[in-house]
Amino acid sequence: MNRIDSFKTLMDKQSELMPILNLRKESMESSEYKELLICGGTGCVSSQSNLLLENLNSEIEKHGLSDKVKASITGCFGFCEKGPIVKVFPEDVFYVEVTPDDAAELVKSHLVDGHKLERLLYEEPTIKEKVNTQHEMEFYKKQERIALRNCGLINPELIEEYIANRGYEALGRCISEMTPEEVIEEVKLSGLRGRGGGGFPTGLKWEFTRRPKSEVKYVVCNADEGDPGAFMDRSILEGDPHSIIEAMAINGYAVGAQKGFVYIRAEYPLAISRLKTALNQARESGLLGKNIMGTDFSFDIEIKYGAGAFVCGEETALIHSIEGSRGEPTTKPPFPAESGLWEKPTSVNNVETFANVPSIILNGASWFNKIGSETSKGTKVFALAGKINNVGLVEVPMGITLREIIYEIGGGIKDGKAFKAVQTGGPSGGCITADQLDVAIDYESLSSIGSMMGSGGMIVIDEDNCIVDIAKFYLEFTVEESCGKCTPCRVGNKRLYEMLTKITEGKATIEDLDAMKNLAETIKMTSLCGLGQTAPNPVLSTMNFFYDEYLAHVQDKTCPSGVCQSLLKYTVVPEKCIGCTKCARVCPVSCISGKVKEVHYIDQKACIKCGACFDACPVNAITKG
Repeated sequence: MNRIDSFKTLMDKQSELMPILNLRKESMESSEYKELLICGGTGCVSSQSNLLLENLNSEIEKHGLSDKVKASITGCFGFCEKGPIVKVFPEDVFYVEVTPDDAAELVKSHLVDGHKLERLLYEEPTIKEKVNTQHEMEFYKKQERIALRNCGLINPELIEEYIANRGYEALGRCISEMTPEEVIEEVKLSGLRGRGGGGFPTGLKWEFTRRPKSEVKYVVCNADEGDPGAFMDRSILEGDPHSIIEAMAINGYAVGAQKGFVYIRAEYPLAISRLKTALNQARESGLLGKNIMGTDFSFDIEIKYGAGAFVCGEETALIHSIEGSRGEPTTKPPFPAESGLWEKPTSVNNVETFANVPSIILNGASWFNKIGSETSKGTKVFALAGKINNVGLVEVPMGITLREIIYEIGGGIKDGKAFKAVQTGGPSGGCITADQLDVAIDYESLSSIGSMMGSGGMIVIDEDNCIVDIAKFYLEFTVEESCGKCTPCRVGNKRLYEMLTKITEGKATIEDLDAMKNLAETIKMTSLCGLGQTAPNPVLSTMNFFYDEYLAHVQDKTCPSGVCQSLLKYTVVPEKCIGCTKCARVCPVSCISGKVKEVHYIDQKACIKCGACFDACPVNAITKG
């Protein structure tokens, strides 16, 4: 693409390219020209969506349709449970769970014969009927895509498609028509808060970075997404990398920085590849580098790789890692806005925060400010996972309730099981119970019930999950990820984990529960950084809401959910046993006795609680509890 040497050139190029997307934005029953967009996110790529794309293009060519039909990749549609996904334009038909082997039938049916391929359409579970389009699906009805606006709409590897959807227009308006102070004021008025977990007002952070007098300043994009089950930032970078580049350049203009860094974990190869492609395209087009769009503003971006340390999600640890030092946090103040990267003023924002910025500049602060709740404006992207029917990436207005997300967007709990809790905020968050499902999702409301927004992980837990085991899982993660700099986190969390292990093994006392709670409170108050300060949250919130389950482990020496192996007891129900001997034959320690066609018995002293007998019994005559 030719270099864009002025804002006017960009707008002319945008007008020229806009027809590229018109077909995708205007749903119609038929058209001579058609497009197929195939999900190219990590989840779908792992399910062979790249081979699916190859097969579709091969079939299109085979039927002589190459001049009328185009198939290409796009970003994550969000409905990960049903990937790979193929969306056909302009009819807006949404096919789910498409395999490479389906390509021939899909092309023949839909493109040659003009009939929808019914078996690949999504069946809405509540009405048991097939639906044709994305906007008809319950999963999408309450979503509002701002950060994810281009994911599932454009090819992330083509800058032309980003520009066609008003890409880089916000940057052009900022550097051509607005002062840095006006840009900052617009972001402040929007009410945008940091989406990385803390929720600090973004415009205020930018203002603090602009204030210091320094010839050198930096912009840093935090793409070190480390929460278990979280994949929001990765999906944005894979599906819309140019939006992050544009937003970082806007941030650079606003604070007076000419250099930016994207700090991304090396475990995200697809996101890194697409980001590199986008950076090269932006430089070649004159949208990054020296004298952007013919103005005096220059800005460039460099990628820095993280080694997967969770603590490097904390901004001071991240900065030290970029500098080549050990990724350890330091006390604040001074904050990075005053003294950050190489002791220069630095604006650190996460991927999702940046993804909102171009839309705010284009549509105005008042537009964004009207979305969301009183104190939390805009939308939030959540990675919905766990015991939920519709696993995926969802973007919803702030203020929506957990009940709406879990039962309407998420389609309820898998296999008709009972809802037990939902963990928000990852290892730093807390469990939210059924009694709190109608709490609005915003920063203050979640904090008031002992949880937090975090980066956006949302793990649903059902009746088969042991709450103590869940708390232990998160503590094990934070113990492994502690940088070890401060004693409360390094030693305290290790002791906390040992206490939880003692409980799950049936060796704890009531006094241990009191000691564990006191230790958790101490760690929370005395740790150096956010990782240590929030690490005890899963313990404190589960003890607060599920204390009876802790008591069952300690007093009754039982695990109500049948998860903690040391507390399990396998017994034979005499009325059900048919004497088939299958249980005895699979027992590795020969602790099951009984003759053929007679009731069998388990020697509890010899039993190692492996569960082999439970799995082998054909008539469910063995219980565990």
